[in-house]
Amino acid sequence: MAGSSETDWVSRFADEVIAEAERRAPGKAIVCASGLSPSGPIHLGNLREVMTPHLVADEIRRRGYECVHIISWDDYDRFRKVPAGIDPAWAEHIGKPLTSVPAPQGSPYANWAEHFKAPMIAALAEMGIEFHGISQTEQYTSGAYREQILFAMRERERIDAILAQYRTKKPAAGQGGQRQVDEAEAAAIEGSGAATEDDGSAAAGYFPYKPYCSACERDLTTVTSYDDETTELAYTCVCGFSEVVRLSEHNRGKLVWKVDWPMRWKYEGVVFEPSGVDHSSPGSSFVVGGQIVRDVFGGDQPIGPMYAFVGISGMAKMSSSKGGVPTPADALEIMEAPLLRWLYARRKPNQSFKIAFDQEIQRLYDEWDALARKVADGTALPADLAAHARAIGTAAGPLPTTPRPVSYRTLASVVDVSAGDSEQTLRILRDLDPADPIASLDETRPRLDRAAHWVTTQVPLEQRTRVRDEPDAELLESLGDAERESLRLLLDGLDEHWSLDALTTLVYSVPKLQAGLPADAKPTPELKVAQRGFFALLYRLLVGRDTGPRLPTLLLAVGAGRVRKLLGA
Repeated sequence: MAGSSETDWVSRFADEVIAEAERRAPGKAIVCASGLSPSGPIHLGNLREVMTPHLVADEIRRRGYECVHIISWDDYDRFRKVPAGIDPAWAEHIGKPLTSVPAPQGSPYANWAEHFKAPMIAALAEMGIEFHGISQTEQYTSGAYREQILFAMRERERIDAILAQYRTKKPAAGQGGQRQVDEAEAAAIEGSGAATEDDGSAAAGYFPYKPYCSACERDLTTVTSYDDETTELAYTCVCGFSEVVRLSEHNRGKLVWKVDWPMRWKYEGVVFEPSGVDHSSPGSSFVVGGQIVRDVFGGDQPIGPMYAFVGISGMAKMSSSKGGVPTPADALEIMEAPLLRWLYARRKPNQSFKIAFDQEIQRLYDEWDALARKVADGTALPADLAAHARAIGTAAGPLPTTPRPVSYRTLASVVDVSAGDSEQTLRILRDLDPADPIASLDETRPRLDRAAHWVTTQVPLEQRTRVRDEPDAELLESLGDAERESLRLLLDGLDEHWSLDALTTLVYSVPKLQAGLPADAKPTPELKVAQRGFFALLYRLLVGRDTGPRLPTLLLAVGAGRVRKLLGA
């Protein structure tokens, strides 16, 4: 894909990143980075923070360069608030590092941060995302950043002067400040809250380091003095505790966010790191960080595109116990990993998009399958071809696929009508294509399992399909001659049309034959009205309402014998 830089956004960024890395340090491993705060469920909006650099890093690897994708776990951030569904007693931990907060009740994990990291790590593995994880708790408490902290404290006046240039600036409309956002987007943008953290200003002067209190573990501390020679730092805490520590030995605190981030760019040699809208407005972390990394730390700001919001359709059906905003793990229960990767790969980072948890997922899958057919027959456009290749595998190899990718729409209908019964499901799937029957449900997995999970968790009970147990005698008795003839034409053709494609042809041709037209006649507006009326009649007789799963799938699912009984044969 090295030659396709004119066709897709990933290749264009890879070109830029490689050129910048060669300018900085030829021959060294290229570093792309993401940052995630395990302050709560890590949702599908946060996944863009990972997918954007992953795709770029993977393209760089495909071209034969050494490239590492860092994920900084911001687990040394402060615990800011108790999420919905958690015992309010956890409020006593507000202000502590996330790794010092107990995990939610019933969790097998050691602390709050590990509890929320674990499902994300599992989801990233399923999606084929290779990364090098760095715990900021480990970095700070091990003293890894000691020299950087002491340097930042010595340079505090220069840092303060840079921050002062931005403290009075207001975000401009359209740049993440005064833009109108809906509630879901506002919740997603909030993230770790790092973008709104204080910058170290205090009555006693400016100090870019914030100690966690040795008594209560919280960051409700105020630095009162610092001596550059001895590195002695005095602080007080709202809990009443105060002490003097030597910063050359003290490992229980961190740089404020607007200094911490640029410090890490220099420390890790980051060449590419995107950021959300909350970090990209005037005076925000990315903008200020660029000046601090250059003028204070003597480093380079990464290439850092702003990424747009990822929305959810059908989110109202998500359980509130999951935190309200679906996670990658939630998405991977109803869709295969390549489809989820494709949703991020096909859109430029600055384009927002929605991930479907409602009926729209069926259309998305139809689009995905249509693209696969175009790729197979050589008619896919270059950008679509690139996005598809990035979705189905990585530089390390292909992701697992479904051997027989039956339409998701069809699988959902089959699971719905069969109520998930394995024998019934296999019988119906075997009849889809009698010339090449499906021999085992395993041939349709994992897609079948994803469709089944979608039906059972996302389709309300009132929308589920229940086939009638007995014929609707009253409705059958009330039918006119034309309606009776339409049912006879259908029943007469059942045996020789018992496959998905053939039944599709049959149900559409009945109104044509009744109108004296050949079965392959082009549909006219009058014919379409007649077809809709015929379909509604079949639905009422089979499932007791005017709509339902696609009729050919429904007929296969019900079975020829039961169809004859319910249609009055």
